[in-house]
Amino acid sequence: MNQIVKDNLDYTLFSWSKQGGLNPISASHAKGCYVYDREGKEYLDFSSQLMNVNIGHGDQRITEAVAKQMREVSYVYPGMATDVRGQLGKKLAEISPGNLTKTFFTLGGAEAIENAIKLARIYTGRHKIITHYRSYHGATYGAISAGGDPRKFAVDSQAVNNFIHVENPYFYRCPWSSSSPKECGERAAAHLERIIQFENPDAVAAILFEGESGSSGCIKYPPMYLKKVRDICDKYGILLIDDEVMSGFGRTGKMFAIEHHNVVPDIMCMAKGLTSGYLPLGGMIVSDTIANHFNENPMVIGLTYSAHAVSCAAALENLRIIEDEGLVGKAAKMGTYIEAEVKKLKEKHPSIGDFRNTGLLGCIELVKNRDTKEPVTPWNAKSDEMEATLKMAAKIRELGMFTFVRWNWIFIAPPLTVTKEEVDKGLDIISQTIAIADQYCN
Repeated sequence: MNQIVKDNLDYTLFSWSKQGGLNPISASHAKGCYVYDREGKEYLDFSSQLMNVNIGHGDQRITEAVAKQMREVSYVYPGMATDVRGQLGKKLAEISPGNLTKTFFTLGGAEAIENAIKLARIYTGRHKIITHYRSYHGATYGAISAGGDPRKFAVDSQAVNNFIHVENPYFYRCPWSSSSPKECGERAAAHLERIIQFENPDAVAAILFEGESGSSGCIKYPPMYLKKVRDICDKYGILLIDDEVMSGFGRTGKMFAIEHHNVVPDIMCMAKGLTSGYLPLGGMIVSDTIANHFNENPMVIGLTYSAHAVSCAAALENLRIIEDEGLVGKAAKMGTYIEAEVKKLKEKHPSIGDFRNTGLLGCIELVKNRDTKEPVTPWNAKSDEMEATLKMAAKIRELGMFTFVRWNWIFIAPPLTVTKEEVDKGLDIISQTIAIADQYCN
């Protein structure tokens, strides 16, 4: 074991893992769609790390923008104005849907979610928040209580109160055994409205949904579902909070995933692709109606590092790169190519049950039997049920790729700069990996 890895293991704690037996990649440098370890091995980054390195690794234009800002001012308290803060806020108002106009900046996605929840409760005077069971909104107490991801189980004896969960319109495994995505969406919307009625509409402050499903399996919204959700919100005076932390800034082939549905939320949360991970930054942008409310009413939220000037500089340059290089359109085009290629893989691999993808945010779902849809690895599998998943994860690393293999899902979400050649290479590695899942088919 080299000294760098030893120091990491001896003196730091790693996320979501038992700490014994870890063998992390010792990253040396990164460029484009590749990360390199200290032995010189390259790893094709097929998940943009945590679906956040949208412009690819190592773009020195960000470095230059950050250094320039640091020569002027690195930090002032959030009650002061800076040039870069105003510029970034104005840019976000220009590119965001509808009447979303003012941004409160945070240092990441979970903080954006936390503050959106607080603001919705302050603004409406109501307390309940409705979210999907199959969702993930962050790991702080409020955010992890809001989500339905089973990682919350370790702490849910102390979960934050007043989060109500509803079923997703997950057509591949539709809870209502629907015959089409549209029917599944209609039944999911009806289910949502029933829950609101049971829970007292006058107590519901907001519905919090992802712009596009991510780590819960890239569950695609059926046509018209989000429009029906918007209508339900308007009917009962409920705010719609759109979590674009993972799906924003070109990831789905639109600047924001909700634009695929022609819906405007009341609050939109962002992070990840806002800076492409080069520096921590998040935010929530609110409608002019909500913003105007706080002209005469105190907005009692705050953070020490809100609107950090250096992070704002990274974000502003990152957005310029996304626009100048046409990365949103490129993501849409490359996503269409990936969908066609995975369709070919499905003919080759009997374990591929479904592929759900929007732009460059997708995942392959692996099953033992296409008729029964029995997963290769069950949802929230115990350690003794993880054999296939662990073998596939090891194979992907061995073949020189970094991406997420979670239960019976393999994620495909490379940087928006990915080339056709890199996609072909990545899908070849995934094909070799899925051959392992094929061995579990019956």
